[in-house]
Amino acid sequence: MKYSQTFTLTDLDVDCFCKLKLSSLLFYAQEVAGKHSALLGADYDTLAQKKLFWAVTRHKVQITRLPSLGETITVETWPMPTTRVAFPRAMAAYDSQGNELFRSISIWVLMDLENRSMVLPGNSGVNVGGLLTGNELSVPHSILPKALCNSTQRTVTYSCLDRNGHMNNTRYLDWVADLLPSAFHREHTPRELLICYASEALEAQVLNLDWELTEDGILQVDAHRESTDVSDKKHRVFSAQVLF
Repeated sequence: MKYSQTFTLTDLDVDCFCKLKLSSLLFYAQEVAGKHSALLGADYDTLAQKKLFWAVTRHKVQITRLPSLGETITVETWPMPTTRVAFPRAMAAYDSQGNELFRSISIWVLMDLENRSMVLPGNSGVNVGGLLTGNELSVPHSILPKALCNSTQRTVTYSCLDRNGHMNNTRYLDWVADLLPSAFHREHTPRELLICYASEALEAQVLNLDWELTEDGILQVDAHRESTDVSDKKHRVFSAQVLF
């Protein structure tokens, strides 16, 4: 079962060059996934009654063209077959002429609302079915940590938080984009994106963003939570690779 929704790009969705922001792209993916989950009986409120919530762990995107301010696009999504540990979901977006703009695959897991631990699909009582069309992207790989030559800090603030009480996954892409100046973004368009979420970030936490832009146009980012607790094994928050 597929689900689609149309969006018209507004000023809130685009950057200073009137192109769709990567964070807005992920917001569209998140929005259609949420609407479809509601139709499948696995929406936020229904899961909350079971003391569960959805969390995305990885997101891979391939971009053909970023739409511009005022364009109307159609975003289509469908769940792929559930694995032992996760719920993969595919998405594709098209312009008004039916040309593909971008496509993605995201890996969703169920989390316990109280202890914030992952709940396996077989133990959750949640079933969303699954469909394979043959055009899905491959399952995204992890990003291995490596030494990166630049570093900056960002603090999780009130406006970063979603209703789960942690920094929303779409906001990480704003932080990633901010590492490069507008002059770079004017001349370079992202073609691929991979982002992996390792642990949640809460209000007032400080994240160290180590990053590097390679000569072949790959921006890699590794974000760690500042922690003085040597037993904190979840200090890595997210990692990202953007190919321009």
